[in-house]
Amino acid sequence: MANEHLKPRDNPIPVGEHAPDFTLTDQNRQEWRLADHVKKGDVVLCFYPLDFSPVCSAEMKCVTDEFEQWKAKGATVVGISCDSFFTHDAWANSLGLKQTLLADMHRHVCKAYGFYWPDLNVASRGTVVIGHDPSGRGKVKRVQTREIKTALTPDDLLAALS
Repeated sequence: MANEHLKPRDNPIPVGEHAPDFTLTDQNRQEWRLADHVKKGDVVLCFYPLDFSPVCSAEMKCVTDEFEQWKAKGATVVGISCDSFFTHDAWANSLGLKQTLLADMHRHVCKAYGFYWPDLNVASRGTVVIGHDPSGRGKVKRVQTREIKTALTPDDLLAALS
């Protein structure tokens, strides 16, 4: 995956900015590209630190539990961490997760979106909602940062979807 073109940032990407396009491998070893999905509707990027950890498991299970609501709003929801696609596959199967999990093993994407936790060399916790804009590129509609111990609550994000 060539995401070296992405520029790291120290803070989360701001609302209104164009979302950097990227390609990552999912848990099924398929390439997943942001630009392909943002054409179809809103994309929700859920950054989280580690598969198999308690808060991350609760958070991604919450996304799966609300999966039909996300889908009804026309949104594509993906989880992004620095774990491998092998680990994502095992974790998704163990929890019965429905959403796509993306492997940012080189940390280019979490750094480009400002969700990097250098102390542990993993993604930090936060969510970015990206909508399609007239230029054909994704535009950041909403950004939510969370403490490492605080899982996603989907109500806020569901309300932000078009």
